[in-house]
Amino acid sequence: MKNLINKKILLIICGGIAAYKSLELIRIFIKNKCQIKTILSKGALEFITPLSVSSLSNNKVYTEMFDFKNESEMDHIALSRWADVIIFAPCTANKIAQLSNGLANDLATTIALASDKDIFIAPAMNVRMWENKITKNNIEKLINTNYKLIGPEIGEMACGEYGLGKFTEPNEIAKKINEYFKNLNTNKKFKALVTAGPTREYIDPVRFITNKSSGKQGYAIADELQKNGFHTVLISGPTNLKSPDGVKIINVNSANEMYDKTIQNLPVDVAIFTAAVSDFRVKKINNEKIKKETLNNLEIEKTKDILDSTSKHNRLRPRLVIGFAAETKDLEKNSIKKLCEKNCDWIIANDVSNEKIGFDGEYNEVKIFKKNKTDITSISYNTKEIIAKTLVEKISNELKANG
Repeated sequence: MKNLINKKILLIICGGIAAYKSLELIRIFIKNKCQIKTILSKGALEFITPLSVSSLSNNKVYTEMFDFKNESEMDHIALSRWADVIIFAPCTANKIAQLSNGLANDLATTIALASDKDIFIAPAMNVRMWENKITKNNIEKLINTNYKLIGPEIGEMACGEYGLGKFTEPNEIAKKINEYFKNLNTNKKFKALVTAGPTREYIDPVRFITNKSSGKQGYAIADELQKNGFHTVLISGPTNLKSPDGVKIINVNSANEMYDKTIQNLPVDVAIFTAAVSDFRVKKINNEKIKKETLNNLEIEKTKDILDSTSKHNRLRPRLVIGFAAETKDLEKNSIKKLCEKNCDWIIANDVSNEKIGFDGEYNEVKIFKKNKTDITSISYNTKEIIAKTLVEKISNELKANG
C-alpha cells in the first residue's frame, strides 16, 4: 500500500467490542510507514488500554479534551491541523449521532468540527441499531456533509445476531484509505480551469451592465478540485467571496478580460465555465458619467463567447469542456441546444426561476447533459459544496476513464 507512506493519520477509537480490532489497524498503518496519532473515547477505554495503543503507534494517546500537561497547545486544533485524514474506527451509533448533530462535547467530536480534512467513519453496531431510522437519518446527514463511509459489513455480531452492522476488517479499511490517497495522487497530474462570478461591462465610470451571479458554485467547485489534487486556476469576476486555499485566482471585470485570461491559461485537462458572463457590452465606454437624458442612445455589441471559443479551439481545447446553463424555462430543450451549439462535452443546468436554488443562495439542484448520451444525470437539492463534491467526483472518474 505505497500510497500510505508518510501519511499522517488521526485514528479515533470509539467504545464497542470492535475496538480491539483497531489495534490491528494501527499495526497495518505502521507497517506501511504511516504516522499515527490516536484518540480513545471514554467508551473505548473500557475495551482497550492507552498503553497497548501507544506501544503500537509509537505515539502519545489522547483521551481528554483538556490536558494540563500540555497547556500551551489546544489538542483539538493541533490534531485537526496535523492530520492528512481522520478516521473514526470503530464508530458507534452514539458517536454517529453526536457527529451528525454537530455536538462538541469531547475531544473527538470537537476535532471533527474544527477540521477541514476528509473524515472517514467505519461503523460497528448491532444490526437493529444500524437499521434504526434514526441511525439511517444520522448517516445520511453525515454523508451530505462530506463524511466518507467505510462499511459496515454483513456478518455475525458479538451479540450472536447476524446481519448488517459488522465492523469492516482492518486490512480492508487500510485498503480504502490507500485508495483514497491514490486518487489524490492520480489527480495531481490533472490541470483544471474554472470561471466564476459575474462580469461587469462598464458604460461609464459609474454604471455597468452585470447580473445576479454570486460565484458561490464556481468557487465551491474550484475548492473541491484543489482538495482532490487538481492544479486549479480560478478566473473570477467581481465577488465578495474568499479565495479557496491552494487555488490560483485571477480576478477580472469584463467578459473580454475573462476571455483573454482563459485562453492564456490553456491548455488544461478540464475547463468548467460557471461564470455568468455578460452577453453584451457598450461599443464605447464613456470616460465621464453620462447624463441620464442621453442614456437612451447607447450602442451595444455582443461580447466574446468564452465557452464556444474554448470548446472549438483546435489546438488548446481541454479534454473535458463543461458549460453551465441557468434557465428559467424549457431547461432540457435549451440545455441540449447549448450542448450541441457550443460543442462542449457536458452542460450542467439549473432552473434559476426556483427561488430555493441558483444565484445568491447556498443551495442548488442541477441536471447534467452529456454529448452523445441520451441519459440525464440529476443531482438533487443540496448545498453548493455537496453539489461541487459530486461533480468533481464525476469529473475525476471521467478523466481517468479516458486516459
